[in-house]
Amino acid sequence: MRRSRLKGGHVPASIIALSGLAVLGLSAPASAHIIQGGAGGFTSGFEHPLTGADHFLAMFAVGLWGAQMGGRPVWSLPVAFPLIMVVGGIMGILGVPMIGIETGIALSILALGLAIAFAWHPPEWGALALIAIFAICHGYAHGAELPRAADPADYAIGFVLATGTIHLIGIGVGLGLQRIHEGRFSRVLGAAIALGGCYFLVT
Repeated sequence: MRRSRLKGGHVPASIIALSGLAVLGLSAPASAHIIQGGAGGFTSGFEHPLTGADHFLAMFAVGLWGAQMGGRPVWSLPVAFPLIMVVGGIMGILGVPMIGIETGIALSILALGLAIAFAWHPPEWGALALIAIFAICHGYAHGAELPRAADPADYAIGFVLATGTIHLIGIGVGLGLQRIHEGRFSRVLGAAIALGGCYFLVT
């Protein structure tokens, strides 16, 4: 089994701590991200991840991180994320009480950005556990929208396809950047994503 590789040793603990905050939900109950109107259908579902900067950054980061890690995570992380999002989506549809969803979404961008910036290579199960926490948050936010959508099934199909597209973009960019200066540009991009997470966290 490949051991976690990271210079310094403090970042994994920081990322785990951020994940814990997402679970604890230290902010008020989520409401800002949830669409209150009746938007729905395939087009709305496909456009939403592409036009929502927070979701785009997180899903792009999943693909980028998988490409940076190499091996099975190249495909296992992007496949697992939308599958686990379904669980969060069902929780949102059922109205399962959860708080701190917005905080969890912002922390997902920050933590994934840091993982890329510091080239953190945990065991595959550790990476999957991390993204599972954040996938629940992203899925819940969108699942809460589905009951009010004009066509929930078409909306969900569009959203999943857009999510997969963003993951593929992240993988493509990551694999390309890994060939340039030993992946330093990937790490710079990860730092930029982490800054985006800070922005969403404070706003």
